[in-house]
Amino acid sequence: MRPFTKFLRTQLGFFKGFISSCSLETARKNQDRLGKLMASMHKADVTYDDFLIGEMEASFITPKDEVSKGVILYLHGGGYTCGDLDYAKGFATMLSAKCGIKVLCIAYRLAPEYPYPCALDDCAEAYGYLLSHGYGPESIVLCGESAGGGLCYSLCLKLKEKSRVMPAGIIAISPWTDLTSSGESYEINKEIDPSMTKERLQYYADFYIYGGDKKGKKRTRPLTNSNSEEDLAQKSAPLISPAFGDLEKMPPSLIFVGGDEIMLDDATRVHKSILEKGGKSDLIITPHMWHGYVLYGLKENEGDFVKIRKFIRDNVPLQKKLKWMSLDNAAKIYPASRTRAWSNVFRLSATLDEKIDKEIMQSALDVTVRRFPSIAVRLKTGFFWYYLEEIPKAPDIMNEKPYPLSRMVFDDIRKCAFRVIVYENRVAVEFFHALTDGNGGLVFLKTLVAEYLYQRYGIKVPRQDGILDRLEEPSKEELEDSFPKYAGPVKHPRMEETAFKIDGKAEEDGFRTNTTFIMSASQIAEEAKKRGVTVTAYFVALLIYTNMRLQEKIVKNPKRRKPLKILIPVNLRKLFPSKTLRNFVLYVTPGIDPRYGEYTFDEICKSVYHQMNLEITPKNMSARIATNVGNEKSMLLKLAPLFLKNFVMKLVFNAVGEKKSTFTLSNLGVVALPQEMAEHVTRMDFLLSVQSKAPYNSSIITYGDKMYLNIIRNIKESVLERELYATFKELGIKVVAESNSRTNRR
Repeated sequence: MRPFTKFLRTQLGFFKGFISSCSLETARKNQDRLGKLMASMHKADVTYDDFLIGEMEASFITPKDEVSKGVILYLHGGGYTCGDLDYAKGFATMLSAKCGIKVLCIAYRLAPEYPYPCALDDCAEAYGYLLSHGYGPESIVLCGESAGGGLCYSLCLKLKEKSRVMPAGIIAISPWTDLTSSGESYEINKEIDPSMTKERLQYYADFYIYGGDKKGKKRTRPLTNSNSEEDLAQKSAPLISPAFGDLEKMPPSLIFVGGDEIMLDDATRVHKSILEKGGKSDLIITPHMWHGYVLYGLKENEGDFVKIRKFIRDNVPLQKKLKWMSLDNAAKIYPASRTRAWSNVFRLSATLDEKIDKEIMQSALDVTVRRFPSIAVRLKTGFFWYYLEEIPKAPDIMNEKPYPLSRMVFDDIRKCAFRVIVYENRVAVEFFHALTDGNGGLVFLKTLVAEYLYQRYGIKVPRQDGILDRLEEPSKEELEDSFPKYAGPVKHPRMEETAFKIDGKAEEDGFRTNTTFIMSASQIAEEAKKRGVTVTAYFVALLIYTNMRLQEKIVKNPKRRKPLKILIPVNLRKLFPSKTLRNFVLYVTPGIDPRYGEYTFDEICKSVYHQMNLEITPKNMSARIATNVGNEKSMLLKLAPLFLKNFVMKLVFNAVGEKKSTFTLSNLGVVALPQEMAEHVTRMDFLLSVQSKAPYNSSIITYGDKMYLNIIRNIKESVLERELYATFKELGIKVVAESNSRTNRR
């Protein structure tokens, strides 16, 4: 138990005597103040629409980040005697903000002025209001605490009596379901309950059943029934104490209760009765907690809101029109070029300082996907083009496989074109490349981790360094296809020679071996600086130098050797003022031709550096964009059916795509994180899938002073990794190698 929670529990115990004996008027004032305090914590995250249902005050609370299109009907607690609309808005605001769902809260009539069945009748009227305003029963969840929790079950019993359709579910927090106080916990927990007494509950129960004596304009004390048998019979009526009702065919329930409260048995009795009748119920008993503890929004109980969000997600269908968009210019090639054994997928991952709670990560994903309508999508097939359609809900988080970047089969891409994988401390996101590039993917991963840290620890990560505000609507710039916007007036030619590629014996089961070379980022930066080149140019030269030595061993005749070229993705956002989160990358392929003679490593460094400087300019890149965009404008291509387009694009991809380079090196650069997030992230990784016709690919990411070079392959032979390690040793670069390689490979 955290220090603040201990302090709060002590304070509740200190005031227990006062609360148990104060007047009804004082209790009402204190409860309404508590509601205003609860609402103030999340007011900025919601909007209010106050109105009347008949003569009853009500408010629709709408979250700025609306995840679910259902609605919660919130029935507040207060012993049926306390709580106005301001109090109801308190926890209703927290529910709406934390769960991303609309909440209707009401100020039902209170005892003793309006004894039973006034409160229940008002709740039924509010439920009818929702039904008459477009909400089907399947989209309504009841939620209530204490007396409000009891009202949830009483309302469902009343609906069952009238043969009306039940709501989708019930969320009950410390529900008061037995007004006779017959449970054993009323005696067992009498001394340890810091907030409630049996006598005070009896005081409220008498007000609710019988009303109260008047002294002037005030009701000073409840009326009672001296006949104990008759009193017991009245208070155990199912619509008053639903613990005594027939709970068959109740909606699914999620029940929270404190382990130390006297009303513990009220919750456990209802839970067991629902299960015995064949219903669904989940009971969460939190040790050492008191009555209605969930309302306090304590950091250590954030997991309860995760369970609430999951309960809503599992029981309320999404009811929204799904958005769609066409593929960006670069993305069109990826569906066309896929094969039965290969799909263009890349992975980004973050390793945290503690084991990841999958349930909380799933909840964070549910929230995050709503912010990324161009990434949280599935691939759909049209007559002329593929297109992207928003997914109705976040995908389920997956477990890690023995190897990363397993083939994403097309049937899966049609359901959701990305996947989230959790293993121990690591969360990874694998994207089908038609959705985004590494830069957009990194923004998604950072935002997801920031939301996870908020939900698990209450940490509010600043919206900077590529972390987006989940409450903001995506801008048009984020969703645009930036290629046509920056196409130049002249096209760039595509003619290039075919490059050298390593060959080997393919893994029969498609296994991917990934080897990570970990090194000091500052040492690499110093080595690159010595040669007057960038870090990317240094690594391109290193890979070319390594492949040059491999080719010399494989191809003995120098005249028969092929050019060595590395394909480098260029982040066009650094050249053009684009904010798109979709693909906005082109490629250059610097290299050498070993037929011209021998090359030293330093020679290759200088050559690569100058080639990159010549190629990576706004004018040259706009000409390359013009080449790609120009093909789309062809009327013949526009009118061609999709199957014909796929055939043509696949021919182009095979002719001028991967053949022109040895393999790819993608460098995402240095990952910057706000301090609040960096304290919990120990490592970042970036992996490309292997090429369709070649067994290798490579990628780099830097975090802190660690640089991670990932080399992935789908052949058994580890020739490149061995030669690369020798190159590092020759150049004096200290590296640590990690691999998922199968044992006993040669």
